[in-house]
Order: sequence, then structure tokens, then C-alpha cells
Amino acid sequence: MRRRFREGADEVTFDFAPMVDIVLLLLIFFFLTSSLGARNNALPLDLPRASTTVQETPALPVVSVDRAGKVFLNGKATTLTRLGSQLKPLLATSGGTVGLRADERGNYGAVVRVMDEIKKAGGERLALGTRKAAGTP
Repeated sequence: MRRRFREGADEVTFDFAPMVDIVLLLLIFFFLTSSLGARNNALPLDLPRASTTVQETPALPVVSVDRAGKVFLNGKATTLTRLGSQLKPLLATSGGTVGLRADERGNYGAVVRVMDEIKKAGGERLALGTRKAAGTP
């Protein structure tokens, strides 16, 4: 059987422009949402509570110590022996200030050893990471 088409009938076309717009909007959405929480939520730390807090400065290098005593520099795992050499170039841009985030229930000795390495690398000031205490504005 042969199908006959009417003469002068319009061909069916598909317009891709709306689909491209939707895909671009989805990409933008995923890029924005993935980069917003990257710095603060890089490690699941249970930070100590404080009644006064200050906003984090993004230019500071951040050293984190988790509950098990593992050390992280800007969210990437490192060792205590390599921390100093990795931190030295970052201290030049931060003016000697280092952010230190440590788990509330972590090993106090590990935090002190990290603070010693920061001092040896040339760190002059520490910005301690905390979270807001319940009931504070």
C-alpha cells in the first residue's frame, strides 16, 4: 500500500530552541548549587557552638581536623608532615591568617599538633570555625 500525501501539505518540523533554553537553564542551576555549598560543607565536622560568629573570608586557607584526627587543607586530605609545605604559599596571600575548623568531639592533641604546624609554616593568626549557638540571632 502506498500512502499519498496531499500536495502543498506542510512538512512537520521540530523546533530545538526551547529545548536548548531548558538545558542551559538546568546547567546554570546545577553549577550554582554545586559551588555554593562547596567550601563550608566540604567535610562533615561537628563544629563547636559560639554565641558570636563572623562570616568566613573566602581568601583564607582553611585547615580542618575531623573527629578521627585526619587533616584537610581547603577540603583536600593531607598529612601533618606535608601541611606546612602546602600551607606556606597560601599564607602569603592571606596575610598570615589561617582558618582552623576542628570537630567538637575530635582529638585535642591532633588539633594542637596542627596548630604547631601552622605556626611553623608562618601562620600568625588563627580564625577558628564555629557554628551559631541555639537561640542567638
